[in-house]
Parts: sequence; C-alpha cells; structure tokens
Amino acid sequence: MAKNKIKYVCTNCGYESVRWIGKCPECDNWNTFTEEIIELSKKNNSATKMNGSTKLFKINEISITEDDRLKTKISELDRVLGGGLIPGSVILLGGDPGIGKSTLAMQALKNLSCPTLYVTGEESYKQIKLRTNRLKINNENIYILAETNLGVMLDAIDKIKPGVVIIDSIQTMYKDTLENSPGSLTQIRECALSIMTKAKEDHCSAIIIGHVTKEGNIAGPKVLEHIVDAVIQFEGETNNSFRILRAQKNRFGSINEIGVFEMFEEGLVEVKNPSELFLSERDKENSGSAVTAAMEGTRPILLEIQALVTPTSFGNPQRVATGFDYKRLSILLAVIEKRSNFKLSMFNVFLNIAGGVRIDEPAADLSVCCSIVSNMIDKVIDNQIVIVGEVGLGGEVRSISHIEKRIQEAEKLGFKEIVIPKNNLKGLKAKFNINIHPVENLNQTLGYLLR
Repeated sequence: MAKNKIKYVCTNCGYESVRWIGKCPECDNWNTFTEEIIELSKKNNSATKMNGSTKLFKINEISITEDDRLKTKISELDRVLGGGLIPGSVILLGGDPGIGKSTLAMQALKNLSCPTLYVTGEESYKQIKLRTNRLKINNENIYILAETNLGVMLDAIDKIKPGVVIIDSIQTMYKDTLENSPGSLTQIRECALSIMTKAKEDHCSAIIIGHVTKEGNIAGPKVLEHIVDAVIQFEGETNNSFRILRAQKNRFGSINEIGVFEMFEEGLVEVKNPSELFLSERDKENSGSAVTAAMEGTRPILLEIQALVTPTSFGNPQRVATGFDYKRLSILLAVIEKRSNFKLSMFNVFLNIAGGVRIDEPAADLSVCCSIVSNMIDKVIDNQIVIVGEVGLGGEVRSISHIEKRIQEAEKLGFKEIVIPKNNLKGLKAKFNINIHPVENLNQTLGYLLR
C-alpha cells in the first residue's frame, strides 16, 4: 500500500509547505500549520471549449428586479442581506458557539413558500424537531436531512429542487473522493466550491453556517470567504440577550448595515427601534454618560457612551475600551490633555459603549471626549442632549455625514437638543423642532455642556 504524501497548510491564510513551520511566512501567525494529505488529481491537458448550452449575454440584455429576491420576512436579516436572498447566491454565516446561528437560519425558512432544505451534520432529526417546536415553526415546505456526506446532500437537492438550502455546518461536511478528514482545509474548500457550483446551476440560495476561531474569525482558509457571495457575522455575548448581525462582505448590498435581535426562549426577536432599547437603562444622574448618534449603514442609532476616570496606583495608567477603537481612544486622550489642559496621564480611563454595539465611525469622537471630561470633573451632562462630531488633532470639531438623519432620530426619541459641528449647519435643508447647537472646537463644547 502506497504511503500518503503529507503537506502542511496554514489554517489562517491557506499557505502550503512541505514541512512544518512555526511562523507562517505569508500571514505572520504562529502555530497555524496543520498536517494534511496531498490529494492526487488526474491532469487533463486538453483545451476546454464552449459547448452548445453555454450562453453569452450582453450586459444590457441582463435584467434583475427586487422581485427576484426571496424575502425571509425578517426585516433585520433582509436589510443586512441587501433586501433578501438572491437566487444562486452563497452566504457564509459565522458566529460564536451558542450565539444563535442555527436559530436564525431556521427562522429564515419559516415564512418561505418555496421548498427549502435544512442539512445538519451536528444534530439528529429529533433535535431539529424539538427546535422547530420551540420556535413554533410549522412549514410543510421545510425538508430536513441529517447527513455529512456532500454527495448525499447534492442528490437531495436534485430531488427536492429547493429554493433555499441551509448547511449546518461546513466543518462537518466531507467529500468522499478526498482522503482528508472532515473539517480539514481541503475538505472545507472543496465542499464550499461544490455547494457554490450547485447553487449557481440550480438558482437556489445556499446559507453555509461556519464555526469561528477563538479570535472570532471564521474558521477555515480565507479562500472560503472569497468563494461565497456574502459573509455575515453574528455578534454578541452568550450571557447578553442582544445580538448584532453584521455583513463583512456582500456582493448584493451594503456592508454597513446591521440587524439587531434579542434572544428569547422562543427564538430571536427583531428589535425595531434599537435606539430606544439601548438607552432604556441609562442612568441620568451619573457623570461620564453622553449620548451620540451613530450611523450603521442607512440607519441612525442613538447610543450611550460611558466613561470612568480614576486615579492610577501604578506608573502606567490603564486604557480600556469596549466597543470603541483603542488607538482612537489614545488619540482623543492626547487631544484632551494638549488642547483642553486636562491632565489624564495620571488617571485610568475606562470607556464602554452600552448595549454591546461597536462604533467605528469618527462622529462619536466629540461624545467620547465629553463623557471622559464629565466623569473626570464629576459634572453631569444634560440627559436631553445628543452630541455628534469628529474631533481633529487641533481640537477642532469637524463636519460629519448624514447629519439630518441623526437629527431626525434624536428628535423622534424626544431629545430637546443636539450638538453638531458648525460646518454641518449650512448644509441643513429640513426644519426641525429640536434645538440645534453648533460648535467649532472641543473647548467650546466642554464649556457649553459642563458650565
């Protein structure tokens, strides 16, 4: 019996080596190489030619409408996907264990009228039935297949002709023509390619559920994320009821949209007004609290920024940020100390975005600075004020985008005033009932809010 040849593959980037290496020369990560069997393939040097069934189209001859999308009737999910499922698309859904990936995938099939197939390699038929009973799903168009063999799954697709296929999960699937074990990089890549090819041929939507690594990245080679049309990440803490659905890649829509859910015993429930929910538990009497209006795609969300400033007992003060970029926080602290003369070098600074949401845009800079100074001098910011604006290195407050949507959201939730950059004032076209206070720099803002 011939001995199998071995290669070593980086689990992060897919780099291959004939020997084990401690540090990957491609992505610079340590201890990411795993042993795999080299699959032998028969080479065919004959040129591939177009057959009679191959069709060429001019770009103007191809039409697509919103009616082509399959609506799951879960508005938060449809928004993140760009309006619904596109026939022939392949979507990769990732998230931590127990976050609710399988629950969301099953609920997505609940309201579809076309035949659908749920393939599970991790649960039995009875376990799936218990879940559908808990989620109160009673759709006779849903077919369940407990199988890990890719060939059996493809045969089931040929038999049922489903409009949507759920694969839970890609790490459990295997192709019997390959010698590598399920979950290996070769199996994951080849199974994903076969699923993509089948989805394109049959014009069905495939949702692939993937595990994540301890760093929070989707397990498997990066080529897996390049194969699929959309990469959707389910974020949140297992001990927190809130879940954030975010697109990291989307060929059919924006990657800036988010969906907000709350986990209950009967499943995931959409949060129609996340601003009101995130502000519902706000303590209005404590210093260090400020409200900002952040944009997530086309949706403005009001969020509470909490800051805690305490004297340090060590030589180097601590800087901890949850939901906010750490490097950005360091820059803002330097601006506060240099331009506003608040000595923060001897204080620990802890920053938190309430509700488990992450803010990546600079429009929250001004609110972050105000919350830090508010807690440092122990003065409360009026709880009826929303603060937005980007802070430059010179302490100036720079203009931001989508200012009218932010003002409308603050007005809708009953806030009396909003602080905005002065340069945004001239671009306002609509009239608002909320009081708008323009500012030019950080010192002016602090003097107005903490007077």
